[in-house]
Amino acid sequence: MMNKIKALICIVIPILLAYALNTKFGDTPPILKFLNPFTGFWQNAENSSVKARKSLVLKETIANVDIAFDDRMIPHIFAQNDHDVYYAQGYVTAKHRLWQMDFQTRYAAGRLSEVVGKKAIEVDRYQRRMGMVYGAEKSLEGMMADPQSKEMILAYTAGINAYIHSLSAAKLPIEYKILDFKPEDWTPIKCALLLKQMSAVLAMGSDEFYMTNIRKKFGTEVVKDLFPDYPFKEDPIIPVGTKWDFKPLPIPAPPASFTEMMTGSVKTKQKEEGIGSNNWALSGSKTLSGSPILSNDPHLDLTLPSIWYQIQLHAPGLNSYGVSLPGAPGIVIGFNQNIAWGVTNVAADVLDFYQIKFKDNTHKSYWYNNQWKNTSTRLEKIEIRGGKAETDTVFYTHHGPVVYLQKPTGYAKAGNVPVGNALRWIAHEKSNELKTFYLLNRGKNYDDYRKALTYYTAPAQNFIFASADNDIAITANGKFPLKWKDQGKFILDGTDPKSDWQGWIPAAHNPTVKNPPRGFVSSANQSSTDPSYPYYINWEFSPYERGKRINDRLTVMTKATADSIRTMQTDTYSIFAQNILPTILSLVDNSKLNATQKEALRITSEWNKYYEAKSLAASIFDLWTKRLQSNIWSDEFIVDSIPMRFPSRDRSLQLVLKEPNSKWVDNINTPEKETLSDLVNEAFKYSCDSLERKYGAIGKKWEWANVKHTNVPHLAKIPGFGSKTLMIGGGKMTIDALSESNGPSWRMVIELGKNPKGHGVFPGGQSGNPGSRFYDDMIDTWASGKLYDLYFMKSPNDPAAKIISQLKITKK
Repeated sequence: MMNKIKALICIVIPILLAYALNTKFGDTPPILKFLNPFTGFWQNAENSSVKARKSLVLKETIANVDIAFDDRMIPHIFAQNDHDVYYAQGYVTAKHRLWQMDFQTRYAAGRLSEVVGKKAIEVDRYQRRMGMVYGAEKSLEGMMADPQSKEMILAYTAGINAYIHSLSAAKLPIEYKILDFKPEDWTPIKCALLLKQMSAVLAMGSDEFYMTNIRKKFGTEVVKDLFPDYPFKEDPIIPVGTKWDFKPLPIPAPPASFTEMMTGSVKTKQKEEGIGSNNWALSGSKTLSGSPILSNDPHLDLTLPSIWYQIQLHAPGLNSYGVSLPGAPGIVIGFNQNIAWGVTNVAADVLDFYQIKFKDNTHKSYWYNNQWKNTSTRLEKIEIRGGKAETDTVFYTHHGPVVYLQKPTGYAKAGNVPVGNALRWIAHEKSNELKTFYLLNRGKNYDDYRKALTYYTAPAQNFIFASADNDIAITANGKFPLKWKDQGKFILDGTDPKSDWQGWIPAAHNPTVKNPPRGFVSSANQSSTDPSYPYYINWEFSPYERGKRINDRLTVMTKATADSIRTMQTDTYSIFAQNILPTILSLVDNSKLNATQKEALRITSEWNKYYEAKSLAASIFDLWTKRLQSNIWSDEFIVDSIPMRFPSRDRSLQLVLKEPNSKWVDNINTPEKETLSDLVNEAFKYSCDSLERKYGAIGKKWEWANVKHTNVPHLAKIPGFGSKTLMIGGGKMTIDALSESNGPSWRMVIELGKNPKGHGVFPGGQSGNPGSRFYDDMIDTWASGKLYDLYFMKSPNDPAAKIISQLKITKK
């Protein structure tokens, strides 16, 4: 009997051990699979040497394709037709970034639970309920209705799948091994989902819940005073005084109910001030070469792998270089022989919530236009790894999805959504952004640029343009709803047809300027226009400081070169400090400071107002002014039961400079009457004490780079796969807008002319594989503010480029 038990143990234990070592438990990968020398993570370590010449048979190509990889592993694709150029783009992008493409589209579609289990269920519910897949389906309709976009998306999809089908278990990207799942076939809807995710990222949160509560608590006059429709200081994208060369459509009248709305106590995500993108273009009159120079640095959350993928696409009628979004065909920001283009976010108000009056708890009908109207339902089946699938029922009104019927818990972003409200969002419209990039990639002149923009819906972007013809232009571009003034500043009445979007601003009426007298165009997410523009786009944009600094520098610039523009991209001077520092320094009472605080005051008084890496003053000033804003507003605007937001940094500046005796200065929670001086002194001492507590005695540890802690994390926050802390300068309100892990995701400078020259870098590398030397090889160059020369090749054997590997794709 004992022998039988021993024998049974000898059989059972190895089986259980094998099961345990090959099964994923929680966040731990299946150990045996992961460590297997033939299929595990060892296989993801790449050789430092690269094979110089390779050939590959891919039967879905129409003709031969040549791909040259340069010394940063950037592919330069030479194809003989449109199908093959996008097929090859899909193939090489998947080769370098498959897991990233898979993860981002799963996230967008609300399908993370399939991979990581129940812990992602609230994320998945949120994405489904926001109508991400619904919007992607609408976009796909638009893309597939156009023959050129259809060919792009189908060829790109086929190329991705050709790569997926070539993969063995050993060659799967390492994240698949850690998370223990396999890639599925790519489908066209995934390309659309990726573009929708960009719309969601750039929708930037929403303020109408805060604003509705503020109006209810303080009244309309306070809202007008503290949250004005045009800022105290501004330097708009379209220069002041630009004449509008169109006859505007009549503006819809606001309904009577507009002044009577209110909402419940939902905590929402406030728009984040002071993080954003820059672009500018100089006319040849301001450059050394006599031809335009264009610059762009879109600021987004920084990740490894990078959000962008560098590539050159060459086919009959096409030779374009720039960055693409891994998962979508074409080039989003870049240049060709004749033109260059770039983008920044407009921050248009294209996402509104409507309070819905349901007939009863079945939610099958809602009151609209004095009658009951039926809702429709969409059943969202969420597969859960290691668990039973869940089906979520989402009700849709004619506005869009009713995102939540009861207060959500478990996911921070869901707190951004008011209960019982329907979402009207431009991302749910039928659209075809791919056509814009198809045309821009092949564009030759200003007219081609303007035509390309007419196809673009969302997310609204400031499209900057320069051409070899010496034209420069900028257009705040997207599909903008025709609204009455301030429509969407507060929650809207879902029962009244007058609250609906009343049509669209014609594309030809979008704010635009061509060849302005000042010799440059620029944007930094500030107001699109001065108040003379006849349509409503939004009531609040990013603060003006970055735009002001850019315009100040470009106004005086002459004989500009690529290098002078490159150094300007990393400018860290603070216009906010220039505006506010003299006033607040004058209010500090030196006699009441301790030794550390006195030293901090001396350092800040002598500060040059640059957010440099080694600056102690930048750390002190940043914390000081944040605390001062909190001291002014928190007693009135932080109330537990009523979620509200603070007035903007611009409005706080106006109060400090122009209204020092404002009633808002006094803290209503204390018996004393505080003065602005009291608030400034408390904030200054607080900032010094906080820095001392966290970093010790005043000195090197207080340096701005150490306090800011910029780094580039892994996309899924896998430990060890992110970057080191980068000891660099820059701040949210400087041209080099950098925070902990948000900043310039791609820096590009293009010199137009007979032979265009491109320069660029992103904080990462071409490969998504942490085991590759091309995973993060560009980070140090990016951190030091330098750019690489971009090899704009004319043929696969162009001697001007440093080519390390060539791949020939043949049909047989």
